[in-house]
Formats: sequence, structure tokens, C-alpha cells
Amino acid sequence: MAQGHKFQDLEETGEVLVAFINSSQPEKMRRVKEEHQALFDQHVETKKIVTQILKDVAQVEESAGQRLLDMEEEKNRREKELESMGDQLRQCTAKSQMTDSELQFLRRELESLSNAEHELESLQTEVDEDTTEVIPSAVYVAQVYYIITKIKWEYDTQPSTLKGVHYGADLATPINIDTSTQSQSDVSDQLWGFVSTEW
Repeated sequence: MAQGHKFQDLEETGEVLVAFINSSQPEKMRRVKEEHQALFDQHVETKKIVTQILKDVAQVEESAGQRLLDMEEEKNRREKELESMGDQLRQCTAKSQMTDSELQFLRRELESLSNAEHELESLQTEVDEDTTEVIPSAVYVAQVYYIITKIKWEYDTQPSTLKGVHYGADLATPINIDTSTQSQSDVSDQLWGFVSTEW
């Protein structure tokens, strides 16, 4: 029964459509068909344009993405270079500080050596002055002693040894006295024993 009812509805709809087609004017139908075709053509053209726009957008996005990746790589490379330069700067700063310290140390050493040189020059001047005054008098005294005692001393001996030669009237007598085993008065008596009392 339900199927019969549906068939009846379909039959009525078909009749309405046939009536509508029969009542429509052919010119009007052609115009509707042309408008429908124009609308379809416009739809196809719009679809082509939209597809091209989407392709262009995809290309721009791909290009922008690639540029973004390139920029990220460049940024990372620059950061590594900057870090390396920072390390080099720290090393150079440390070396510079060490060099400054060494330079200050060397300046102090140079100043100390310069002061020592001035002191040595002063001492040399004093020694030269003393030498010009003392040595001639010491030489004179030694000559006087030799004239009186006729003893010529050796000066390259041990501190506790007296060595020399007494040149007497007839013969030369060697002198070799160990002062560590004798008293000063005994040594003095021995030496005065060489001196002639005849003037």
C-alpha cells in the first residue's frame, strides 16, 4: 500500500513536470540553458584560477619555508662563529693579562737591575777613590817594610800560613810558618829574628 502511494506521488510529480515543460516557452528554456552553461563555464574558470592561486600560495609557502630554514642555519652558523670569537677573545684577554703581568715583572726586574747598576757604579767610584788613595800608600808601606825587613811575602797562600823569603846580606832564607800552631808573640819573635839590628 505504501509502495502504491509512493508510485502515485511519483506519477503526480512526473505529470507536473510534463505540464511545466509543455507550458514553458522554448526561447525561455534556451536562455535558461545558456545562462546555466555560462554559469558552468564561469565556475570552471573560477576553479582554474583558484587552483592556480592555491598552487602559487603553496610555492610561496615552500619558498618562504626554505628561506626560513636557510636563515635558521645561517643564524646557527653565526652563533657558533660568535661563540668561537668569544672563546678567542677570552684566550687573548688571558694572554694579554699574562703578558701585562710579565711586562710589569720585567719592568720591576729592569728597575731593580738599574738600581743595582747605579749602586755598583757608586761602589766602583768609591773603590776607585779608595784605590787611588789607599793602594799607593799600601805599596809605599810594603816597600818600607821590605827595605827594613828584607822579607818578600807570597800572597797566594792559606790564611794560616806565612810564606816568603828573607834576603839577608849573604843568603836568602825561606820562611814557612804555620800560625795556627803558634802564638802570635812566637810568630812575631821569629819574624823579628830575621831583621838586622845593624843600621
